[in-house]
Order: sequence, then structure tokens, then C-alpha cells
Amino acid sequence: MPLSNRPADHHPAALVALAPCHVVLAVAAQGAGEVADRIWLQLTPAGDFAPRDGRQLPMAHWHTDATTAAATIAAFRANKTPPVVDYEHQTLLTQTNGQPAPAAGRIVDMQWREGQGLFGQIELTARARQYIADGEYRYFSPVFTYDPDTGNVLAIVMGALTNHPALDGMAPVALRAAATARFSVPSTSREDSMNKLLAAICAFLNLDPATTSEDQALTALAARQSDDPLAALRAALGVDASADSAALTAACAALKANAPDPARFIGIEAFNQVKTQLAALTAQVEGDKVEALIAAALGDGRLLTAQEPWARSLGKSDFASLKAYVESATPIAALRTTQTGGKAPVDEQTNPLNAEEMAVCRAVGIDPKDFVATRAELAA
Repeated sequence: MPLSNRPADHHPAALVALAPCHVVLAVAAQGAGEVADRIWLQLTPAGDFAPRDGRQLPMAHWHTDATTAAATIAAFRANKTPPVVDYEHQTLLTQTNGQPAPAAGRIVDMQWREGQGLFGQIELTARARQYIADGEYRYFSPVFTYDPDTGNVLAIVMGALTNHPALDGMAPVALRAAATARFSVPSTSREDSMNKLLAAICAFLNLDPATTSEDQALTALAARQSDDPLAALRAALGVDASADSAALTAACAALKANAPDPARFIGIEAFNQVKTQLAALTAQVEGDKVEALIAAALGDGRLLTAQEPWARSLGKSDFASLKAYVESATPIAALRTTQTGGKAPVDEQTNPLNAEEMAVCRAVGIDPKDFVATRAELAA
């Protein structure tokens, strides 16, 4: 049904026809090389065709040929979002009746068959295929835009499985076969048809039908068709911008298959926590090693008390260097034993020397008495 109540000499750039054709469906065995969940259906016949309810079109008839079909197919392939196929055109009605609009499938490919017409490959859902196999849905109804001057079909907008055929006695067609079509619509007035379709499109696009013109509705519908809701998903999966539903499904399956084994991998938060704890324990162990090495070296004279701060700093930054230094140092025997055999040194009572001063005297060959005398002179 065309979306227009304008005079014959004034039409929008493209009009919409809803459910102009009904195709009888039936399940059949798949042929060689065919995809089990896809079927080919005739979207339009070749040449001129018109509705059979007596409605007046803005031109003599609709038309499709190899040239117009090439443009229709190009428009289809330029749109990354495949046209939806639903049940009873519920996608256009959901805003008005409040019912969900589940998809029965999507048009995933198109081709022109000379002498027959424009065909679309429909990727069916499992439920839709079962409905058709059980005879619960028997007809297909496309929605397309067309040029109001020439009648040329411009784009296939969407389609629906329906149970409202316009003609009786049409021969069943196998799911895998080329479908035949009869073109007609229910007998309703042109004005009623326009009003219902305009209201449905406005509801679908969340527009106010009281303030939305036909041109505005068609422009919004065309913009909606050009939207790509899967663009973000393609980017997240890192697939090509033209990837279809099959490629996206394969990418998701690959991600699922490559998911890490929780028995072998841990989350990054837990990993960082363990890493921090390990670093703290390592620092503590290294610190203990430095303290133990310094204590031993101080005890046997390989380090002097004055060297302790330096040794501790070096040990924290380069334990290996400190260890090498200590291992190469010669212990000062005087720091481990006394040369007086345990007896108090001379002058110890009046001018005692501490262990470090005694070590210096022995190291440079100075008599402790001379050292004491010199120290007294310097202090005077």
C-alpha cells in the first residue's frame, strides 16, 4: 500500500509499499551446497506489477528489471544492517500495540534472476523455520520503497511472515526453492491504508503522527535503515567493518573458545595483590640477609663500626657487592682477641683506648702510649 494522499502531480522522493506480495512457504529437504537455516524468496517479479485491489498508484505500476535491481542490490549491500523479517509486520506496530517484535530472520543477500525477478536470501531463526515447517506461517510479505514517478523499486526495507494471503490456491513452494509470488493487498481504502501505515511508521520511529509529515517519516525511516547498531560490536571484536552476522558469531565463538582456564590463570587484581606481597617478603628477606652479613663482619673485624652505615646502604642497593667486599676483607685479629692476654693495657686506668683506637694503633704501628699522649696534647 503506498504511503501518500497527495495529488497525482506531487509526491515525495520515495514512497513505501507495505505487503504488496504474498509468497506461500513450505519446508523441503536442503539441496547440495545450501545453508540449512537460509531460504531464497522472490521479493518482486520481473517487469511491471501492480496491486489487485483496485487502488490508484501515483504511477501506472511498480517496476523491476535488471538495471533497477542492480541499484536495489547496491543499496542493500551498502547498508551494514540487514533488513529484518518479523511476524505480521509487528516491528511497525509494536509502539502502538505494546507487543514485542521478535525477528523471524533477516535478509542477508539479494540477487536478480533474469525473467523471474528480484530474490532475497532469508536467514531464518530456528523458531521461524519450525513455524513454516508446521504450517503455522505460510506467506511472506515485503516492504519496499519506490519512485513515485517511474514506479521503480528502490530498496527493500523489511519483510514479514504472515497468515493473511490476498489470493487462495497458490502452489506451495519449498524453502530451498525459488519462491513464486502473487501481488495483492487486502481490500482497504487508499486513505485508510496511508493513515495506518504512516501511524505505524511514526510509532516505530517514536514520532508524533499528528505533527509528522510523510516526507519527514520517510526521511527518518531512511536514516534508521542506514544506522548500524552492530558497529560498536564489530569494533570491540576487532573484525572488519563489513563483517556480517555469521562473522560476528564466529568471532564471539572464538573468544569463548579462547577463554582462560580458571584453574590455570588468576584475575589481574589477585595477581597484583600476590605480586605486592611477594615484593614485601622479598624485601624483608633481603634486609635480613644484609643485617646478618653486617653483624658477622662487625664481629670479626671485617667491617669497622664507622663503616656500618655505608655497608647497610650498599647492601640494600647491591647485596652482591657488599657480600663480595666482606668476603675479600681481612678480619682484624685484634678485634677478636686482646694482645695483653686479658690483662688491662698500660694506662688503661687513666687514659683508656677503646677498641677502635687500639685497632688503629696496631694497624699503623703506633704505640698506644704515644697515641694517648698525642690525644692529650690535642685536647689541651
